[in-house]
Amino acid sequence: MRRREFIGSFCAAAVCSVAARAQQAVRRRRVAVLMQFSEAEPEGRARAQAFEQGLASSEWAIGRNVSIEYVWAVNNVEKLQGAIREFVARPPDVLVANTSREVAELQRASLSIPIVFTTVYEPVAQGFVRSLSHPGGNATGFTTIESTVGAKWLGLLKELAPSLEHATFIFDRNNPGPLQAYPSVEAAAKAHGVEATQAPVQTTADIEFAMERIARQPNTGILVPPDGFLVKNRELIVSLAARYRLPAVYGLALYATRGGLVSYGASAVAQFTQAADYVSRILRGAKPGDLPVQQPTKYDLIINLGTAKALGLTVPQTLLVTADKVIE
Repeated sequence: MRRREFIGSFCAAAVCSVAARAQQAVRRRRVAVLMQFSEAEPEGRARAQAFEQGLASSEWAIGRNVSIEYVWAVNNVEKLQGAIREFVARPPDVLVANTSREVAELQRASLSIPIVFTTVYEPVAQGFVRSLSHPGGNATGFTTIESTVGAKWLGLLKELAPSLEHATFIFDRNNPGPLQAYPSVEAAAKAHGVEATQAPVQTTADIEFAMERIARQPNTGILVPPDGFLVKNRELIVSLAARYRLPAVYGLALYATRGGLVSYGASAVAQFTQAADYVSRILRGAKPGDLPVQQPTKYDLIINLGTAKALGLTVPQTLLVTADKVIE
């Protein structure tokens, strides 16, 4: 072999070897995302898009250096537990969860898979992390509300319906998270001369019975906190509130955009963008336990003016002026 050909062959082989080693070094990372919604639902697509855009802004390219595995419509225990069994058998690099139930089930199954959560209540009180500033363990993320937000919900309900005498806090009996906000509801109710009660539900029949029972009282209204089961049944809840002419304040925007009277809460879509940043940090070596749990810094007030008119309610100008969005 001629010297020039030998050198050329050697260099080509060396380049191929370096390229091969570089390709091996860039291991495609695997992220799993539990999603409450189906892939066809706008809310699910919006959250997924926000998450993917957040990863892209941190130089993660889907299909090249990261893959995302969505488990859609995780809204029952059986499907959630089935997905978790698969994760434990074949752990992803990071798991994204967006309900308290998901985090609880995940941590029961494994304390080693890194978890980034969104829209979770009081993670310290629920035992998911040691503290907000130093979570420790395998989980961190973003809370959906502070426990004191219940007072704001009750105050909004009273502003919208000045004759309000009774307010019922509806919650999923299988998810204790929302009850973290109830003490502030009770305190505000007492200050406003309103009786506060609870309505635990766990089936659609429970929801229908509770709403019918609530409607028997005059001058009454409902509070609906963020919760996976309630979100799954949001169309039913909003339609029953309309049927029984019940003023309602919801903790998530997707209720108001679907005909609910008013929502006041943190943006779940925005939290998926924030979650992408934490996922990126963990993929680059950060430990979940070293990343502080972040609480909402902004709550969005959305008013459905059409629903207010249908209920015969006059929305105070002070609320219209401060609303982030008014739906005509």
